[in-house]
Amino acid sequence: MSVRSRVPRPRRLLGAVLVATLGLAGAVGTAAAPAAARAASTPGSLAAAFDGAAARYDVPRDLLVALGQAETRLDGHAGEPSASGGYGVMHLVSNPRVHTLEEAARLTGLGLPALRTDPAANITGAAAVLRSYADQAGLGRAERADVDRWYEPIARYGGASDPAVARLYADAVYDLLRTGVTAGAEAAVTVAGRPVAPHRGALGQASPTGGVGTLSTDYGPAAWAPASTSNYTVASRPTSHPVRYVVIHVTQGSYAGSISWFQNPAAKVSAHYTFRSSDGAVTQSVREKDIAWHAGNWTYNTQSIGIEHEGYVDNPSWFTDAMYRASAALTRNLTSRYGIPRDRTHIIGHREVPGATHTDPGPNWNWTYYLQLVNGVTGIGSGTVETGGSSLNVRSGPGTGYAVVGSVADGAGVSIYCQATGTTVTGTYGTSNVWNRIGTNRYISDAYVLTGHDGFIPGVPRC
Repeated sequence: MSVRSRVPRPRRLLGAVLVATLGLAGAVGTAAAPAAARAASTPGSLAAAFDGAAARYDVPRDLLVALGQAETRLDGHAGEPSASGGYGVMHLVSNPRVHTLEEAARLTGLGLPALRTDPAANITGAAAVLRSYADQAGLGRAERADVDRWYEPIARYGGASDPAVARLYADAVYDLLRTGVTAGAEAAVTVAGRPVAPHRGALGQASPTGGVGTLSTDYGPAAWAPASTSNYTVASRPTSHPVRYVVIHVTQGSYAGSISWFQNPAAKVSAHYTFRSSDGAVTQSVREKDIAWHAGNWTYNTQSIGIEHEGYVDNPSWFTDAMYRASAALTRNLTSRYGIPRDRTHIIGHREVPGATHTDPGPNWNWTYYLQLVNGVTGIGSGTVETGGSSLNVRSGPGTGYAVVGSVADGAGVSIYCQATGTTVTGTYGTSNVWNRIGTNRYISDAYVLTGHDGFIPGVPRC
């Protein structure tokens, strides 16, 4: 996917502009009273922006947060657009098919620059768009108070033309409501999990989340959601063209949003497969025999399989063990079937394609881990934390210099997905520089973990 160069985040806040503009903006429906929005440049103000936008437009606050989490994990990426032209923490879109950015400008009176770059404006714009969709769906005040009645407005916000993909998008938002959300800088925005029973309406007849459309005939675990015929070239590979490479991409957008973008005839881009961050689910959009438009180089397009991974190159939290392992299983399958060597000469990133102007998969993609998984080093270790009573800090990387992101209780069992070398620590089991990855960006020192092995565990990959 396209990744444009990052620009510095504006230092001057837009709060004063928002206060003045929102005070003059026209109401949506009958419940949106004038209110001021503040620039969400700090953790507290991000939470306040959700509270204020939800109250202003009578949209359930937790639903608004879940939508932003599903789209961007509440990261506005300094106002840079996603691959499908979406901006800000709420992914307001401007492309030939979807125009939620322009709708937000019309409904709020805010300017496009503010809606693209200022988090408070962006959240306000998304709330206004959702409220307008609720009004058009006939949701009255009592129905708007029921989060389960917002399913169709949420699906419409995603912009998918395929009902199965629209359901995939909306289900992702409601799954976050079910499990809860802790997101934003310093985990400042939270949503408690709760039971949900969304009113899917006509989308209830579409394929459920676990099976978009029909299943792939190329790769058993994949669902099939075909790209627009305007976005790939029909061929008869490997007879017409040899398949020599696997090209790794990052979507710069959400899973369902990327699949939907491939179905947009104006996109002029596609990939063979796309993986979801949360659980490693995979959807195929172009048959392997055909040529997906993913590499930006015609020769490499003809000779490769393109694999997209949900997320953004600058945020490693998207690159979960579930996604790494599921993607590596596909790549292992592809290399077996097409005789592709399992090395970095033939399994490459988009940025390594000759003439590439893209940066994906970026510096946060763990090539060492991925190639070990592709080559069959797929074991998961286990251990018991032993600290003598106190909790053990969990850090975002393999060392004491990384941020503390949680803790594990003494006596707790842990799964170890991979191991890395880092800061040397002296603990219950001596001195060690080995760190165990127990989840996405979650590491604990091996000096405090009883694994049955001295240091590295046989069969467990290195991070």
